[in-house]
Amino acid sequence: MQFLLLSMGCLLFVYTRLYAQQTSDSAYKRPLKAVIADVEKKFGVQIRYNEKLVANKYVAYADWRYRPTLEATLENILSPLDLKVKKDKGLYKLSEYEYYRWAVSDGWAELDRIAAQYNNQQEWEQRKAQLKPCLLEALQLAHLPAAPASSPIITAERKYDGYTVRNIAIEILPGVYINGSLYKPAKYKGKIPVILNPDGHWQQQRYRPDCQYRCAVLARMGAMAFSYDLFAWGESQLQFEEADHRKSLSMTIQALGSVRILDYLLSLKDADTSRVGITGGSGAGSHTVLMSAVDDRIKVSAPVVAISSYFYGGCPCESGMPVHACGNRTDNVEIAAMAAPHPQLLVSDGGDWTDKTPEHDFPYLQKIYTYYGKTDYVSNVHLPTEGHDFGINKRTAVYDFMAKYLGLNRAAADESKITIEQPVAMYVFGEKGERLPATAIHGFTQLEKVWSQAITTAQ
Repeated sequence: MQFLLLSMGCLLFVYTRLYAQQTSDSAYKRPLKAVIADVEKKFGVQIRYNEKLVANKYVAYADWRYRPTLEATLENILSPLDLKVKKDKGLYKLSEYEYYRWAVSDGWAELDRIAAQYNNQQEWEQRKAQLKPCLLEALQLAHLPAAPASSPIITAERKYDGYTVRNIAIEILPGVYINGSLYKPAKYKGKIPVILNPDGHWQQQRYRPDCQYRCAVLARMGAMAFSYDLFAWGESQLQFEEADHRKSLSMTIQALGSVRILDYLLSLKDADTSRVGITGGSGAGSHTVLMSAVDDRIKVSAPVVAISSYFYGGCPCESGMPVHACGNRTDNVEIAAMAAPHPQLLVSDGGDWTDKTPEHDFPYLQKIYTYYGKTDYVSNVHLPTEGHDFGINKRTAVYDFMAKYLGLNRAAADESKITIEQPVAMYVFGEKGERLPATAIHGFTQLEKVWSQAITTAQ
């Protein structure tokens, strides 16, 4: 009898606890992990996730969030927790909410809303006049800090078939360096075009073969092409951790770096200041668009596998500063339009967020260029069977474009003539950073102090 009473007491305790957990008094709260398991069973699906994403997370009013469809149910359950699922080959994967990735229809609708604000060149110019100062203010670059008085650090020249290479480090803030390699034609007369080549988010940074091919070929074609690191990327990691790249200030430091690089290159006696281009892929494609919008010295731009009305850039170096809040909100396609009427090429593919560029975003850009009577100055090379890279077909499109608008020798674009260097050959500061100046700062905390002092003095 005592055992029976004890058993009944335990059952009553368990029932009471379960009942207490599933009432309005406890907001019908259930552990997220348990809710996911229940969803999997109810809808016959599998949802994969990292344990860190579900640890110590609870779903309020869990049972009330179920809907007839899986998609609506997951939306109700996960949205309040800033989580979402992606469907990949029949499986669902749980991930954090991505502010920068929109549904295609939402991105298109937002671009349509933005575009409805202007219908002719005058109205568009008024819009640009509103956006540009706001972009600079959002980047904290409305007042440029003073440039350090130091001279660039330049390595010895390396000679190859039709081109030369030197590595260069430029001090962009006290103790902060941006590094790259300057490719030039082996022989030329007079002034030649300048092409900036910021690096994207791929592995091996600017030391990748595709980066070397592109810059060396552009040099063989008759331009000086500067390939350089993103902030806390490549050789910049002598001063900063890779994690620092994912902090919002990286967007500002990269923009300042491109300004300083252009200052230096255009000061060279052989630089043609009227023929200035920029091209980059992925994150560097976003950077290409941004720099073309805010720096009037850039006359030709070619963002590669980057720009989309439903993708705002998945890294803080692309969207960490509030540039997209400008003008009652903007997006990357409208920022790309700010380059008009200068020649612009968008290279897109079928394997990333540029997969629908020809359907909606490119026609919008054509409309903007039509305001100037230069619809043919904007073009799109779409490669539907390719993925997210800067492969040969994408480089070929860039060679054709730069040759056409910068007056380069297209016949010299022969990648078989290019020597792929080992990364160590492209370092400015030595294999182990032994030549890094003693005045160089180290760490993001020091950078924040330097930056704060620099912008305070500039204002």
